[in-house]
Amino acid sequence: MGVQVLFSFVIYAIINAFTPGPGNILALNTMTNYGWKRGKHLYLGIFAGYFFVQALCAFFIFGLDTLINPIMNILTYAGVIYIVWLAYQVAISKPYNKTSDKHPSFWTGFVLQIVNVKIFLFGITALTGYITPYYSSLGMFLFFEMIIAIVGTLATLTWIFFGGLLQKTYIIHFRIVNIILAILLLQCAIALLLQ
Repeated sequence: MGVQVLFSFVIYAIINAFTPGPGNILALNTMTNYGWKRGKHLYLGIFAGYFFVQALCAFFIFGLDTLINPIMNILTYAGVIYIVWLAYQVAISKPYNKTSDKHPSFWTGFVLQIVNVKIFLFGITALTGYITPYYSSLGMFLFFEMIIAIVGTLATLTWIFFGGLLQKTYIIHFRIVNIILAILLLQCAIALLLQ
């Protein structure tokens, strides 16, 4: 693998990871609503889901390529339903109520990534476009998918950071921000259906 291909792979990974997607939008919304401490379980779920999905992508590309299309079709529709549900939850959410014991869960973040077709396509496209012409071992596939997961985790942390910066403004304008975030999530769902 040449330097040019590796450079292209890294640029592709950064652009895909930092663009708005369901995980990044949910992380931003959770940070503005709950902060780092109360939202950390959800963030950990998003991160763990990212690594899990990228490992699945490596296994798919390594030996299960005939199963990718049917699984992707199922995940697409499951993802659309879940993202629409998240959009609704974001639209109706209010700033964190200090008297409430409700916290975002690990499983909400994890399941979001399992049905997040964007990161499946991201991982599969990165492997087939940049890695498989040069490597064919499962170890190398997993190595590059873990790089993708690390970049994705860093991107989500960036969205969380900006959510923290916007937290005070959010409390004042939460309804407008929630509607914008819900519309962005609906756009993600529509984009999945149009692929």
